[in-house]
Amino acid sequence: MKKEATQEPKAHLNGTSKEATSKIDAIKELIFGENIQEYNSEFEALKADILAKKEELQNLISTVESELLQNIDSLSTDINIRITDLENSINDKLDTIDDKKVNRKLLSELFIKMGEKLSD
Repeated sequence: MKKEATQEPKAHLNGTSKEATSKIDAIKELIFGENIQEYNSEFEALKADILAKKEELQNLISTVESELLQNIDSLSTDINIRITDLENSINDKLDTIDDKKVNRKLLSELFIKMGEKLSD
């Protein structure tokens, strides 16, 4: 019984035997031999070209990303400087306005004190 089991062709996962698969491969080679080799070489060339383009695009994306980050940092610094300058300018103008405009209540108190001193 063991001899009979070993003489049967071993089946592949899809249910075909190794013998049948090799015959099919031989027939495919006879019919499409040169064309398949050409297609395979063309596919390999296309694959290599696509991988090269992908790497080139990744490098370009990386370069653009770093440039954008530098530009954003530069703009952020510039905006912060301008905001600080505007704040300083506004504070200076407010100080100038406070110096020019005297509080009416304070002025009236000063006049009252001056009038009191004059009458003494």
